[in-house]
Amino acid sequence: MFTQLIQYNDIGLFLLRIAVAIIFLYHSLPKLSKSKEMPKMMGMPAGMIFILGMIEAVASLGLVFGVYTQLSALILAIVMVGATGMKIMKWGVPFAAMDKTGWEFDFILFFASLVILFSGGGLIGI
Repeated sequence: MFTQLIQYNDIGLFLLRIAVAIIFLYHSLPKLSKSKEMPKMMGMPAGMIFILGMIEAVASLGLVFGVYTQLSALILAIVMVGATGMKIMKWGVPFAAMDKTGWEFDFILFFASLVILFSGGGLIGI
């Protein structure tokens, strides 16, 4: 049906990389700047949260610039396994709920990271 769009595969992968990178970069900023609030909110030591924020930020930049794209995607997929595990095991968050955020967002970020990992992220870089 849309076979003519396959020629734009690299553009689609680039857009996916940018979208995933923006989300992870946005979520890394509070981990890097709110050192007092985040440990209480996440139930993790401050140093660990800062390192996690750095990992997310650096991997996001890797996706944006197309540098170590697959490694960056692997790292972000691992981060999402940890985040999803925390939500399910520690906080008892459901997959989806109307009154609060579930882990469906984490689920899609995990699989988007896997798509980038397995595809190589395309040929477009900044």
